[in-house]
Amino acid sequence: MKTIKKTVYPVDPFIDTMFVVAAAIKAARTQAGMRIADAALVAHVSLATMAAVEAGRPGVSFGKVLQIADALGVSLLVVPACQRNRVRQHLSKLTLGDAAC
Repeated sequence: MKTIKKTVYPVDPFIDTMFVVAAAIKAARTQAGMRIADAALVAHVSLATMAAVEAGRPGVSFGKVLQIADALGVSLLVVPACQRNRVRQHLSKLTLGDAAC
């Protein structure tokens, strides 16, 4: 059986590109030791959709991205832009290393 190489969560949780969400989703999957095909099954999406999300391809609907994120335990946080830096500072104090919750 192929070993799953664990990836890490993005250092900065500010989502300014699809690649940040993609990295978080891939980190959740790999840290759980899941193959991409298994994650697709858990999230009720096709393997192609799962691969597209992890690759950061912009053509996947936001609804599908949220569905996958929820299935893998990835939370997206919304804050007003005027609070962004303050929230960033507080979040930087947390350790996301292996995402053990």
